Amino acid sequence: MLLLLIVLATLGGILVGALPGLNATNGVALLLPFTITMEPIAAIAVLTTIYCAATFAGAITAILINTPGTSASATTCLDGYPLAQRGEAGRALGMAAVSSTIGGIISVLCLMAAAPLLAGAAYKFGLSMLASIGEESSIKSIMSGAFGVLLATVGIDLLTTVERFTFGMNELTEGIGFVPVMIGVFGIAELLTQAGQLGIVRERITLRAIQLPSKADYQKTWKAILRSSGIGTFIGILPAEGATIASMIGYNEAKRWSKTPEEFGKGSIEGIAGSEAANNSATGGAMVPTLALGIPGSPTAAVILAGLMVHGLRPGPTMFTEQSTFVFAIFWSMLLVNVLFFFVGLYGARIFARATLIPLTILWPMVFLFSMVGAYALDQSMIDVWIALIFGVIGYLMKRYGFSVVSLAIGLILGGMLEKRLGQSMVMLDEQWWLIATRPLSLLFLVLTVLALAGPFLLRKIKSIKS
Repeated sequence: MLLLLIVLATLGGILVGALPGLNATNGVALLLPFTITMEPIAAIAVLTTIYCAATFAGAITAILINTPGTSASATTCLDGYPLAQRGEAGRALGMAAVSSTIGGIISVLCLMAAAPLLAGAAYKFGLSMLASIGEESSIKSIMSGAFGVLLATVGIDLLTTVERFTFGMNELTEGIGFVPVMIGVFGIAELLTQAGQLGIVRERITLRAIQLPSKADYQKTWKAILRSSGIGTFIGILPAEGATIASMIGYNEAKRWSKTPEEFGKGSIEGIAGSEAANNSATGGAMVPTLALGIPGSPTAAVILAGLMVHGLRPGPTMFTEQSTFVFAIFWSMLLVNVLFFFVGLYGARIFARATLIPLTILWPMVFLFSMVGAYALDQSMIDVWIALIFGVIGYLMKRYGFSVVSLAIGLILGGMLEKRLGQSMVMLDEQWWLIATRPLSLLFLVLTVLALAGPFLLRKIKSIKS
């Protein structure tokens, strides 16, 4: 049954990734409430499968219609579409499938090796990473994270049994749930964003047949694939960086080390290999801090982390000792999907490409319907529907004005754990909070926290001085 679920999730993930406007984060967020009734292993296996498959599938639309199915495939457009215009769409998709598979497998192998090693660390300064998550302003990212932590305080305080910020609503006594917030900020917010792009007309390239890379293609790209796989895995491990940044760096390095950099942007097979190997290897890398530290390595990993929490699982060192069976089920499901989407993508790309013909005026109302059903299905409560709608608007406004919705999600997810640990520490220290700085390990993490918070500002200052 688990294998069947992984196969179906692979098909669903490729479909989600092939639809312009939808991405892995949207797909995982929309499916999250429907996995609540599953066994924990099956639920997380399905979510991680969609993550990997959707990341790969973004290359289909990037090559055929010059529109990345996911933001992680934006750099694939630069060389994939010019190749398609020359009648080599099959060759471009074949290279995308091969490099994606190799990058994904390498990252999962690194996940198997690196995550247990990192499990000796803790998420004591995880919230300090919020400053580096936003795309525009560190201050805005910290504000978003603080808002998420504030949301985590809604409900009954477990230490004092005092109700906070419930405004007399009994439905909020247990707090604001992760799932409706995730549906709102990642699903409905994207719907509102895409609503402004309904009039865009995209040119489509006809796909005749997919071709596996030739011997000459392999000789030209193998170094770029291995290099980008390493880059993507490393970038994925960094908290909340994700596949988009990995693909950009992987593409840039492929161009920098290429013997023919002048071909990039005009149909270079190396450009496709560098971009796709990097963005797919970032998926395994992103799960390293998610499982070992409880710090999401990407926006999609943040939603998967919420899924872990909903099922009562706590990422961190104890997961690898107390729930090792669960952890290795995740490893093997991700390894399997990276093999599956190679064959499914290779032989089914023509079929999945037809999904781009679905009018957006039909697609997005369907997304809205799934969002509402998913929000209500969790607890059969209308308050969750309203929370999803409200946070859909909040998420849309945050994106529009440069605030990080990922920081908000991480603040909400980790805020409860932070408050619990802080409360326990205050009890142990007899409410004398300054004693925290007298413990060497605590002092070390406080210093690291300050450095992590100040890092983005210091780097920006140094860059401005140099310029």
